[in-house]
Amino acid sequence: METFGVAVAGFGWMGRVHTQAYLRVPHHYPALSLRPVLVAVADEVPGRAAEAAARYGFASSTEDWRTLALDPRVQAVSITAPNFLHREMGVELARAGKHIWIEKPVGLTSDDAIAVAGAVRDAGVHGAVGFNYRNAPAVEAARDLIAAGEIGPVTHARCRFFSDYAAHPEGALSWRFERARGGGGVLGDLAAHAADLIRFLLGEIESLVADTAIFVPSRARPTGATAGHVRATGGEMGPVENEDYVSAQLRMASGARAILEASRVAVGEQNAYGFEVHGTKGAVFWDFRRMGELAVSTGTAYQDQAVSTIQIGPSHGDYAAFQPGSANGMGLDDLKVIEAHRFIRSISDGKPHGTTLDDAVASARILDALSESAQRRTWVDLDIYM
Repeated sequence: METFGVAVAGFGWMGRVHTQAYLRVPHHYPALSLRPVLVAVADEVPGRAAEAAARYGFASSTEDWRTLALDPRVQAVSITAPNFLHREMGVELARAGKHIWIEKPVGLTSDDAIAVAGAVRDAGVHGAVGFNYRNAPAVEAARDLIAAGEIGPVTHARCRFFSDYAAHPEGALSWRFERARGGGGVLGDLAAHAADLIRFLLGEIESLVADTAIFVPSRARPTGATAGHVRATGGEMGPVENEDYVSAQLRMASGARAILEASRVAVGEQNAYGFEVHGTKGAVFWDFRRMGELAVSTGTAYQDQAVSTIQIGPSHGDYAAFQPGSANGMGLDDLKVIEAHRFIRSISDGKPHGTTLDDAVASARILDALSESAQRRTWVDLDIYM
């Protein structure tokens, strides 16, 4: 197995997840021809990169991500920094000839995503984006079932991403709540995933109408560096500038209808992510909290038709790389290992496997349309963003 050097730019929670995924890939995919080696980690917070290097075995650490572009040992970079840095990092690292695995939403607007995608294309490198939920074996099984016509032509669907990570009023006013650094709030955090899942399962969106709201209008500014979702008390209060909640009605190009809904302040909801898809003769349901199960209704009864639960197993997606038999649990980190494998395989094979920057652009255009619709309070056609 040939080695190649990887780096991580930004070492919060997701930087750790990417790092662990690189370390695990050879164990789950021993036939892969490239083995990633951790050569550098960058984070501007003093001491954070050095701590990551000591913990995970990076060969070097730095507080300046730009040094990664000049480092000949680095062949690929995971960009896991805040949203406002995505465009600058993605463009500069791609132009330096580095393959990039970048977290969604890839910048603040579709213009940012388009710029990164263009830099990747022009440089002839490979780019992947962190839409990890589509990698769940149950989700891939659902897509295959829908494509095979098992539930008939799709009539309507619902995709729901609810979380409570920002529900506490003492949640710190981090970059996530500022439009200049975070862009859209729950749009970029959760609706980006929902938009990608809808496209993955059902195809393209033709038009939409959306509504958004901010339910926690102000928060305390943190007194130091933040990572993840931390609380802050006693600090200067500041306004929340982006959305806590979004709901939208979608008209699909296929003629189906769909509902997209996301919230970061849903008390009592912890990672309540999933979808339900209805067709003319059946339905399929998935809940991330029961990631290894797929509820399916198929047949010819139509009325009073039963719903069966399929326990996902080695015949579905990449499940066999992790577990030998059905109903053994997988988790979020496993989905990132799948994502890392597909990114590395793209580099090895010279052709894309899994998500690409084109998927990031498509999701970002949907987010722009959601935001415009909410502001204008009207339907928006997606073709104006193409």
